[in-house]
Amino acid sequence: MIKAGTGAIARSKLARLRERIEAGVKRQANNRLARKQTPIVPPDNVAGRAMVLVIAIMTFLSCLTLGAVTLVRDTAATWQTQIAREATIQIKPAEGLDMEEALARARAVAAGYSGVRSVEIVGREATQRLLEPWLGPALNMDELPVPRLIIVTIDPVNRPDFEAMRAELAQAVPNAVLDDHRTWVDRLVAMARTTVTIGMAVLALMLSATALTVIFATRGAMAGNGHVIEVLHFVGAEASFIARQFRRHFLLAGSRGAAVGGIAAIIVFVVFSWWSSRNIGTPEGDQAAALFGNFAIGLSGYLGVGLVVLLIAALTATTTHVTVIAYLRRIET
Repeated sequence: MIKAGTGAIARSKLARLRERIEAGVKRQANNRLARKQTPIVPPDNVAGRAMVLVIAIMTFLSCLTLGAVTLVRDTAATWQTQIAREATIQIKPAEGLDMEEALARARAVAAGYSGVRSVEIVGREATQRLLEPWLGPALNMDELPVPRLIIVTIDPVNRPDFEAMRAELAQAVPNAVLDDHRTWVDRLVAMARTTVTIGMAVLALMLSATALTVIFATRGAMAGNGHVIEVLHFVGAEASFIARQFRRHFLLAGSRGAAVGGIAAIIVFVVFSWWSSRNIGTPEGDQAAALFGNFAIGLSGYLGVGLVVLLIAALTATTTHVTVIAYLRRIET
């Protein structure tokens, strides 16, 4: 009986010991597996979150700059097309001048030239609406010397002889002034080109600042994991393997930041487009639409935003790769 009890106790102790050994082996295996899966660069830390925020801000500003450049370019092209198809006759009021009769004579003179498609007199209500944002809704045109306009629509291919029209208008209506907008077109083209050039320069500066941010963040991450990198390098890990680990980490971080910034910029453009469409029936909205259109950047603008997002993500990965390779070469030398 005593021997049987002693044998049972021994077998129980051996079973518990075996369970402890198996649990220890499993823990060691799990620890080895965890160590194998632990990346060189910590997946999430304060510096990484700060870099994602900085990239998001730079992407947002870059997309806004690109959208503004696209808006100016498209608006300038629309202006140029409209101005090239129109000319304006302005009749200044004078004492004893019958404005309606003068408008009719000027209209008849302009309509008689080849290359003129249509001639339209801007009515009193339309003129008052144009002046309402500056002079208020209670404007009385009879109390102010407000000039009247005639819009002449012309054929861009077969343009009329403006010099002859200008001379005939001077005889028929001495207070009439013909403007073919050629000076305005030249100024508009120059302004648009200057604005686009400045916008692209600002965009290039923002991309450069983003690259510098990634370089500093990569160097900081490598400084914090320098001992790990040196051990991996000296035990035979290839530079491409180490660079690939950093490139993957910063590519994901840069993609997150760029996506957030791009989405925020798209939301801003959509809100501005909605706001302009809501206010298009007001005098202020009409003036804004005449100057900037409906604040819609169009399909090309949205494709440009997507291109900026991809460009910043690729720039982040490329900058990280070059920085890591340069660091490892310094270790070798």
